Amino acid sequence: KIAISNYRIKQIDKTKKTVTFQVKNYKKGGQKELLTLSTKEFVRRFALHVLPKGFTRIRHYGFLSSSWKKEKLPALQKTLIALPIKCIEEKPTLLRRCPSCKKGKLKTVMTFGQRGPPHGWKELLSSDNQL
Repeated sequence: KIAISNYRIKQIDKTKKTVTFQVKNYKKGGQKELLTLSTKEFVRRFALHVLPKGFTRIRHYGFLSSSWKKEKLPALQKTLIALPIKCIEEKPTLLRRCPSCKKGKLKTVMTFGQRGPPHGWKELLSSDNQL
């Protein structure tokens, strides 16, 4: 299957070096619209759909293939019904206890975001609180 079929290409303007073709705008419920691109951008986008030599496009493989969906998928879904998981009560952890001596209490000096410490965090620590 090719990236764009000929009937969707509406106009090629050689003087302006543009290509106008029909697209579906999914933000507007699949409404068909015309899109005009430079020939350079059109070829760039088209080339994104060309696979390297020796590659084959596979849309659905394994249990998502059409034969599996019709024949074997319902049986697979029945066998994969999840069993209830037994809850194990764990002792509450003491986050403020020192991991070394197990007696002392830790004091929060600085917290970091999900992406880790900011650059120069050691300098921030030494300027705010002298330990």
